[in-house]
Amino acid sequence: MKLPRIFFIMDPLHSLNIHKDSTLSMMMAAQDLADECYYVEPSAIFVDETLAKATVQAVHIDLSQEEWYQLKEAEVITFSENDILLQRKDPPFDMHYIYVTYLLELAEKQGALVCNNPKSLRDCNEKLYTTWFPELCPPMLITSQYQHLKNFIAKHHDTIIKPLDGMGGSAIFRIQETDPNLNVIMETLTEHQKTPVMIQRYIPEITKGDKRILLINGEPVPYSMTRIPAEGETRANLAVGGTAIVEPLSEHDFEICAKVAPELKKRGLYFVGLDVIGEYLTEINVTSPTGIRQIENSTGIPVGQDLITVLIEEWKDKRNGS
Repeated sequence: MKLPRIFFIMDPLHSLNIHKDSTLSMMMAAQDLADECYYVEPSAIFVDETLAKATVQAVHIDLSQEEWYQLKEAEVITFSENDILLQRKDPPFDMHYIYVTYLLELAEKQGALVCNNPKSLRDCNEKLYTTWFPELCPPMLITSQYQHLKNFIAKHHDTIIKPLDGMGGSAIFRIQETDPNLNVIMETLTEHQKTPVMIQRYIPEITKGDKRILLINGEPVPYSMTRIPAEGETRANLAVGGTAIVEPLSEHDFEICAKVAPELKKRGLYFVGLDVIGEYLTEINVTSPTGIRQIENSTGIPVGQDLITVLIEEWKDKRNGS
C-alpha cells in the first residue's frame, strides 16, 4: 500500500524552540515513515468549490544543522484519503482556531485522517473535559458568579482559580478568602460575571510537581514529564519558570490513564496530555500537548515515532474500511 502524506498544521517554523518542541519530533518521524512531510500554517487552509485545500510546503528537518529546516516550493493540494493531518497549532483556542477545525472536518469528510479529531477539539475543553471523570478530580466549581466563587473559597480556604481557555500558566491565581485582591481577580477573570472560570481546591502536592502524562491512542507513555515550580511560585508550567524532570508513572497514574483512555479513543483523541497533581487529574490537553522531547531525551523512548506509527496504522485501517 502507498504511504500517506502527512501534514502538520502548526505555528511558524521559525518560532519553534528546537530543543523542546514536540511537533519537531513528530515531523522527523513523519519524514522517515511517510511519503512526504508537509508544513502548513492554519491561514493557508481554504475551501474552494466545497473542497478543503491548502497551500503547503514539503519540509525536511535536520536539527544537527544550523539551518535546521528546508522548505520546498509552495503548492496547492486538495486533502484526500491519502493524507494524515496533525493539528498542532498552539492555543489561544479562539474563533480562528475553531474555524480551522471546521475546515479540518471537511478534510476528514474527504477521507483524510485528522489528529486530533476536529469535532473533539471543539467539544473537549481542556479544563471542562475533566468533569467527565468526577472521581479523578479535585473539588472544583465552574461559574461566572461572584457569590458561588466566594462560597467555594469559604469552604475550601485555599484555592486555585483559572480561565477555561488559558495555557502555559497564564492568568492562574492562588487565592484565599482573606486575599485583598479577591474581588478584582474575580472581576477580571469572569469579565464582570459574564465568563465562567474554574476554581479548584489547592493541591499541596504541587510542590512535588505537575505531571504531564502522554497517551497515544489511549496507551500511556510509561514516563511523565513532571514540572516542578520555581521557588515562591505556585504554577509549575515551564513557560513561567518551572523545571522539568522525567520519572516513571506510578501505579495510580496508570489507573487514571485506564479510566480515561476508552473515552479518549471513542472521541478520536489520538494524542493527549493528562495533567496530574498528587492523586488528581487537573487537565486533559488535546490541542497541542507537549513533553515529547524531554521524555525522549531522558529515556530514549521514541515517542514521536510511536505516535506517527500508530497514526499510519489507523490510516491503513481507515483505507481498508476496518
